[in-house]
Amino acid sequence: MSQPYTIIGNYISPYVRKVLVCMDLKGLDYQIDPITPFIGNDDFSRLSPLRRIPVLIDGELVLNDSSVICQYLEDKHPQPALYPSDIAQRAKARWLEEYADTHLADLLIWRLFYQLAVRRYVFQEPTDETIVQHAREVQIPAALDYLETQLPVDGFIFGELSIADIAIACYFRTASFVRYVVDAQRWTRTAAFVQRMLALPSFQKLGRLEDSILRLPLAQQRDALAAAGAPLTRETMATHTPRHGLPRG
Repeated sequence: MSQPYTIIGNYISPYVRKVLVCMDLKGLDYQIDPITPFIGNDDFSRLSPLRRIPVLIDGELVLNDSSVICQYLEDKHPQPALYPSDIAQRAKARWLEEYADTHLADLLIWRLFYQLAVRRYVFQEPTDETIVQHAREVQIPAALDYLETQLPVDGFIFGELSIADIAIACYFRTASFVRYVVDAQRWTRTAAFVQRMLALPSFQKLGRLEDSILRLPLAQQRDALAAAGAPLTRETMATHTPRHGLPRG
């Protein structure tokens, strides 16, 4: 039996979630060191020079960046396919994945979740309410207007579940941790799409692990995940003192 993949990265991260959903759909085993990039030690910096998560380790191979990792898993384990076979649709799926990983991440994670949760509870810094307000009132609505033109009334974007569906849903899941919910009356398609995606078994399975650590300090999360049955690595790259870095990945 082949060794399971090793993942470095916290379950709360949308980038990590994207990789783990893909792995679950493909039936791939993993062990995880569930750290945030803010507490990674020097060994973590050597594996992830930009101090970003997730990191995937496959034997001697170390990969960074969620999109690179998902494409590698698709190439190595092509079934079930998570990228459309049609060339045009595959390109569009990669664009929507990129849109999610950059623009939605900037708005929902860095301008909401980071401000309201990470700055407050990890670094004990005040929230910049101006950033949060502008995101809620101007920037996120504009992004949702675009998504309404891209998402289907029912089902998945390209008929079958793809990386585009997974990537988009991952950011709304993390935004929900700071009580952001899409207005279903204004953005009907997007709200229904997010609800459908998060109801999938892969998201539900991860959701139970996410919920087990959601309100806990970083130092207590590993024990809580062990109690919840997460497949943890024997050793961790976590430190006790958080530091700022470049955690996007």
